[in-house]
Amino acid sequence: MRYTRFLVLGDSFSEGMSDEGINGKYRGWADRVADVLATQSPGFRYANFAIRGKLVKQVLEDQIPQALPMIQGKQTLVSFHAGANDALRPNFDRNAVRTAYVRAVTQLVQTGATIILFTVLEKNGNGGKASIMWEERMSSFNSIVREVAEKFDLMIMDASMDPESSNPNLLAFDRLHLNSTGHYRVAQAVLQRIGSPFDLSWKTSVIPSKKNPWIIRKTLTFWWIVSFALPWIWRRIRGRSSGDGRSGKYTSLTSWPLA
Repeated sequence: MRYTRFLVLGDSFSEGMSDEGINGKYRGWADRVADVLATQSPGFRYANFAIRGKLVKQVLEDQIPQALPMIQGKQTLVSFHAGANDALRPNFDRNAVRTAYVRAVTQLVQTGATIILFTVLEKNGNGGKASIMWEERMSSFNSIVREVAEKFDLMIMDASMDPESSNPNLLAFDRLHLNSTGHYRVAQAVLQRIGSPFDLSWKTSVIPSKKNPWIIRKTLTFWWIVSFALPWIWRRIRGRSSGDGRSGKYTSLTSWPLA
């Protein structure tokens, strides 16, 4: 199918953190997918409402109402990914997240759009108590995604679609968001899944980086704690989010690619 519109809803993953920046915005996998879809359909339009740090209830209440009027049946491709940030919160409530997730996807399904959902990586390969908690939380969230995808017979992008999904070389310095290579690989996986032209070699193994000396590793970890871990903890204490005061990249139907 050739899609005439592509609407993107969600959090930092769909906003494009931490891909290369273009015109002050992260490019991200979704922009890369839009680049290809635009070559397939004259008059193609793209909108991306995703904002870093958003919880599933916020996406339900703030982003979906903006997107619904833009949907024109099956030829509108809608990407929905929200709930992973909820799973990271200390007060994660699976039932509340499931309720909001089901409500959100149900509203999208009722429009007749073509919908694509995403699971998240469960095993990050780090080990330790933090990794165990991560796996438990993300596994719980993923079960919601799979349940809803099965209920409505929707496309689902499983995190294991990429054999290199747990490779740290696909992550940015913050150790959480994808770098440019990671976003490129997600884009190619999505394009393959929806039947659009894609890079046949996208699953090629990532060249491992050389192991840094001990002192450099410790220095990088120190700066990671200062730059990302402590600010994240401070935001949680204050009840704030990295997405506060931000808006989506393209909240109106945008002719694509940008001139």
